[in-house]
Amino acid sequence: MIARLGRSLRLLGSLLLCCGLLCSSAFANKINGVRVWPSPDNTRVVLDLADTPSYSYFSLTGPDRLVIDLDNVKQRFDFSKLQADSPLIKRIRHSGAKDKNSVRVVLDLTQEVAVQVFALKPTEPYGNRLVIDISEAKTSNPVTTAAAPTITHHADEAPLRDIIVAIDAGHGGEDPGSIGYSGSYEKHVTLAIAKELASLIDKEPGMKAVLVRKGDYYVGFNKRTDIARKAGADLFISIHADAFTTPQPKGGSVWLLSMRRANSELGRMLEQREKHSELLGGVAEVIQDTENEKYLTQALLDMSMDKAMATSFDIGNEVIRELGRITKMHKREPQFASLAVLTSPDIPSLLVETGFISNPTEEKNLNSASHRKKLAESIYKAVKSHFNRMPPDGTLWAKAQRNNLQHKVRRGESLSVLAQKYNVSVDTIKLANQLNTDVLRIGQVLTIPRS
Repeated sequence: MIARLGRSLRLLGSLLLCCGLLCSSAFANKINGVRVWPSPDNTRVVLDLADTPSYSYFSLTGPDRLVIDLDNVKQRFDFSKLQADSPLIKRIRHSGAKDKNSVRVVLDLTQEVAVQVFALKPTEPYGNRLVIDISEAKTSNPVTTAAAPTITHHADEAPLRDIIVAIDAGHGGEDPGSIGYSGSYEKHVTLAIAKELASLIDKEPGMKAVLVRKGDYYVGFNKRTDIARKAGADLFISIHADAFTTPQPKGGSVWLLSMRRANSELGRMLEQREKHSELLGGVAEVIQDTENEKYLTQALLDMSMDKAMATSFDIGNEVIRELGRITKMHKREPQFASLAVLTSPDIPSLLVETGFISNPTEEKNLNSASHRKKLAESIYKAVKSHFNRMPPDGTLWAKAQRNNLQHKVRRGESLSVLAQKYNVSVDTIKLANQLNTDVLRIGQVLTIPRS
């Protein structure tokens, strides 16, 4: 009798324990935070969760709303202090849940939208996330950041255009990029340098810059090159700040597209960081269809054009030479890696690592506005030097080059003598030939600009 009673008590205890576990597991998840990332094309809302989300969602009209039901969540997050700052979202709030074991989140919208909702697994520095991407349901031009090339009309010839340089500030939004010793985010450094570079290019007659992103939001790898292509870009430059597992490495480098995997440890780390960026901020199609993405990327690589890659190599060497005047170079020649952001086969493309944010000294430099300006000026000089020598067909610079004269320097000739002879200024000759000195060499061939 006592033995049976003991077994009964143990069974009862086990049942109570199971019930306790079931009850506690019924509300195993909770919302830890909410982040909103508006961009020109869409708005991303991210729910940071304690565990893998179980969810469903649907849309309502009159007024437009997106409703998301999170299962196994009892705790209610305080949305009252959340600033949406999005033209597509009026506010985010709670509503009556479908049952006692769930939470209902409602996005009050300003208009009809297209929606993608997907979960992301933990990837440092983030944990489990539910991502909601919303964009305008109908749009005639989904790329609003890409400016059209400037066209100058002439009565006696085909229309001429500006040289277009697409500038991509690496990372952004959900994806902070590398994080420095003092907590600096790569995404902020790259955007600051990109804006400096764009300003310099826009001041140059016959050139125009297109910023792939203008603020702190994420742009998918494929979308970055799409923006460049739709802008008619003659060059795509992706700005980054390097990182390593130890603080010692320092210096800048230039990376070009490789048809094979990288043959250096740094290159392999760079490839891995790109995959990490996809996990942090990538669009739903990339996350959900990685196998198809792999074969699509390979197809694009196979289509790469020799001319674009040769141009990339030439400009890469120019950038290394100019950067080397103001900062240490980690590599003295262009490096190669299979990089998703450089998969546009028809546009010369390069990725510029402006320094190691993981190095305390270089992190401090990258946070200096004056140093970032020098970095931008170096890249600008390299780009300008290349297009001075080889302007794209159909551009104002190509026409100007056709009108130029070539002069071989003879004994006794100086810049002032040549300026007087051809009725141009000394500065014009120096600018056309990228001269940093007034000294000429006998036999040196100079370009003499003509209007």
